[in-house]
Amino acid sequence: MSDSTLSQLKNIPERDRKQIEQAEEMLGREPESMGFMKNLFWGRVREEMVFPYPETDSQETSRCDELLVELDAYLRDEHPHFEIDQKQEIPKWAIDRLFSLGVMGMIIPPEFGGGGFSVTSYNRALQRIGAACGSTAVLVSAHQSIGCGALKLYGTHEQKERYLRRMATDTLSAFCLSEPNVGCDAGGQETRCEVSGDGEYYILNGEKKWATSGALAGFFTVTAKQKMLDPKTGEQKDRVTALICTPDMEGIDIYSRNRAKCGIRGTWQARIRFNNVRVPRGNLLHKEGQGLNVALTCLNYGRSTLSSGMVGAAEAAFEQAGKWARYRHQFQRALDEFDLVQERLAKMAAYCYALDAVLYMTTGIVDRGDEDIMVETAACKVFCSEMGFRTVDHAMQIMGGEGYMTENIVERLWRDSRINTIVEGANEVMHSFVFAYGSKQLGEHMLGIKASPFGNLSDSVGLAAQLFLGVKPEGPEIRNINGKLEPLRKTLETRVRDFSHLVKVAFKDHGENLITEQTLQYRISMCAIWLYAMTCSLSKLNLSMNKGAEEQQLQDEIAIVEYVFALGQEESDQCIRGLKSNSDTSMRTAAIVARRMIDRLPNDQFSIPEKTPDADALGKGRSPNETDIPQFGNGSLYAQWQGKDSSSG
Repeated sequence: MSDSTLSQLKNIPERDRKQIEQAEEMLGREPESMGFMKNLFWGRVREEMVFPYPETDSQETSRCDELLVELDAYLRDEHPHFEIDQKQEIPKWAIDRLFSLGVMGMIIPPEFGGGGFSVTSYNRALQRIGAACGSTAVLVSAHQSIGCGALKLYGTHEQKERYLRRMATDTLSAFCLSEPNVGCDAGGQETRCEVSGDGEYYILNGEKKWATSGALAGFFTVTAKQKMLDPKTGEQKDRVTALICTPDMEGIDIYSRNRAKCGIRGTWQARIRFNNVRVPRGNLLHKEGQGLNVALTCLNYGRSTLSSGMVGAAEAAFEQAGKWARYRHQFQRALDEFDLVQERLAKMAAYCYALDAVLYMTTGIVDRGDEDIMVETAACKVFCSEMGFRTVDHAMQIMGGEGYMTENIVERLWRDSRINTIVEGANEVMHSFVFAYGSKQLGEHMLGIKASPFGNLSDSVGLAAQLFLGVKPEGPEIRNINGKLEPLRKTLETRVRDFSHLVKVAFKDHGENLITEQTLQYRISMCAIWLYAMTCSLSKLNLSMNKGAEEQQLQDEIAIVEYVFALGQEESDQCIRGLKSNSDTSMRTAAIVARRMIDRLPNDQFSIPEKTPDADALGKGRSPNETDIPQFGNGSLYAQWQGKDSSSG
């Protein structure tokens, strides 16, 4: 949003105005071309972006199939699923096995010892791992998507020669972004770096939290604030710089290797202090002040790879629950003969189809190299994490008490899946992101018309007709689709037209509240995300039809996609009604009361964020008794692991 556009928003609180400015500065310039989802806000379907459904070439597909055969055999016959979950550690021999299979270097180019696979093929492997072991899926994803990914995308040739080859064969990597006071607010980092007096080093100070595999890794990407001269103002300004670090650098203190947790128990998240660490200038990753570009680009990849593990988990849960419902009898009938169980099974089947469709549409867009992918990857993450967890939760309910038992996989899938709505951008933030950056250019266009209604009279008249007379423009036309799918095509065209009209009316009705109220943003975001899911599902079905799928399979697929559309419309309609009639006002009043209720409780009986900016609460929270909770020690294990016998026997 330009300065002039932002200045037209008169009633935005200063705190929100500053947040908008910081967010836009952090994300950088708007891509010149709009991605598929941004076009939905304008009522357009850029069908060349989604039809036909993306596929990898036959040679790569064949290579990936061969790897998946080996990976599947390993996961079925060797991988220590229960040991990982119970002992809260992935054994080194299992990690070494994944390296030897080529899984850990799939995205690394062949010239540096990797497989040179596409993002789509890599996600196929992660989907298979996610069906078996959420901890291992997170380990692999953190290593490649954000660890190796940063170096692959932004490293110099010398840096790649030095580190990527090791990362393809035997060395884990970690990405150090989050901090005690920094989660989704990537621009609020407190870790800092400055150039040394002799100009040879960056002096790094600060602390990082949640660094997956940090205690096991031989390579860190660390982001830190750096004072830099702003060429526009001539003043010093904080920017974020990304640096390459290794655990043997003096001043690096891994003071917590891991903490016991609810799910993905085999992954280790380290806490790392940096005390006057001298990082060579040659370890600068990308450019000074461009560290957030590194981080956010890697998160675009990471959001799709997080989704693939969730897709695998959802499919595994659906299959297990389906078998259980088929053969578990109550009241002289199988469970799957009862309506409410059938509803759960139908939703699970529809969700799984849509999850797969959204995931591989998104990876296809990433592989294609589209310029504007941020809304699509965010939507993929939200949809897969939310609908994926719903699927696993349905499976838990269908299996009843047995689903809660450790020896059955659903219990672990349920615990492992819950984290996905929290990490890689909490879904509350991602919904606001999808709305804000999906609608941004349309909103600016409408503000421009409002500021100068006679500047483009035809646009002004057309917009006025929509806003005040309810006249909807013609809907988009989708041409490249099989004629047998005409009803679904028409439904999608109508829903896209109506969605764009809805957004424009929402800007009129809610004005600047739409910029600040997350409850409103959520409803619009969910409509947009479901449109994306419906489009992806239709495109996938169209591909099956055009490739001559067997008739019964095709009829089954059509039935599932019709239900995907029905679910999407049902949930979207609920959100649309919520824009007009909702409980938001009473909710906010009740929230004030809830805060007063919380304030009456003594802080010393509850956990308080360790670095809260509220001075009255800082250091006054409950100190938990960890006597019976497993502890994992401190210090790097990298050197020890490199010299340790890693045999499984």
